[in-house]
Amino acid sequence: MERELALEMVRVTELAALASAKWMGRGSKTEADGAATAAMRHMFNSVSIQGTVVIGEGEMDEAPMLYIGEKVGNGQGPEVDVAVDPLEGTELAAKGLSGAIAVMAVAPKGNFLHAPDMYMEKLAVGPALKGMVTLEDPLDVTIRKASQILNRPVSDLTVSILERDRHARQTGILRDLGVRIKLLPGGDVAGAMAPAFLESGIDLYVGSGGAPEGVLAAAALRCLGGDFQGRLMPADLMEYDRCVRMGIRDPHRVLSMEELVGTGDVIFAATGITPGEFMKGVRILPGNRAETSSIVMRAKTGTIRIVQANHYLPGKPFLQTLEGLFDGAESADAAV
Repeated sequence: MERELALEMVRVTELAALASAKWMGRGSKTEADGAATAAMRHMFNSVSIQGTVVIGEGEMDEAPMLYIGEKVGNGQGPEVDVAVDPLEGTELAAKGLSGAIAVMAVAPKGNFLHAPDMYMEKLAVGPALKGMVTLEDPLDVTIRKASQILNRPVSDLTVSILERDRHARQTGILRDLGVRIKLLPGGDVAGAMAPAFLESGIDLYVGSGGAPEGVLAAAALRCLGGDFQGRLMPADLMEYDRCVRMGIRDPHRVLSMEELVGTGDVIFAATGITPGEFMKGVRILPGNRAETSSIVMRAKTGTIRIVQANHYLPGKPFLQTLEGLFDGAESADAAV
């Protein structure tokens, strides 16, 4: 893949973030996701790839845009797998909470796992624990191993997990061990990325979330030098059979990062919609301008770029098709 593709990907996530920003805090997660999806699909038309969506908004009959199997790009350039989540953290955006992002990743064709839309048990760590802990171990064993490897007492470790009823058992184990817990209201991908950033203060990310988001998180951690493991959690025989039909012969087996995103090059990009730990949210500025904060990373080179952009909104005609997108934004202090 050409390095210029990294900047093209940022342009895709930026437009998705700008489009969905209108709906921040308005309780309309469907509208926010729809705007982000439409914008992302529109911007793909100018990207020089022969892309196939392998992680998208659903099957063709469920998602009219960016469905699994859809071809994206201008038909030129490399053949690539494309994983997208135009609005990761729909509830966060709808409620005006931190951490909503527009995110995508690409890899050479055949590298991304075609993950079914179901829950996945996850373990994400930073470079210091890469290859040193495993999802095969019980959670308490994993925490104690991490404590020994990092040469820090268990009580000094911080573990993040989504705040969900289904995590009551894991949260109980963590409480009994005495670790610090950071409960996340949402943001599965960003949550899994956090252990790879020293400034986050997070040592491990555990629990379950969407399998498609797991592939995106694995792509990010591949670029960041961390590690990610996942295990699908089919809820019934129908979901189990779907895994098998998608080529996953043993759905209960732990999947390594390499099995999720391959061993070749990976490019990952994300733009903040609402403010988060690694990226600011979209901000509306005077003079028909808006500011975005993005991250773009490449596994082949290990380069991590933070991209701050100032956009002249009339220069983006597609946004004007979204009625009233920036109405009422008159102050530089208006953060969306």
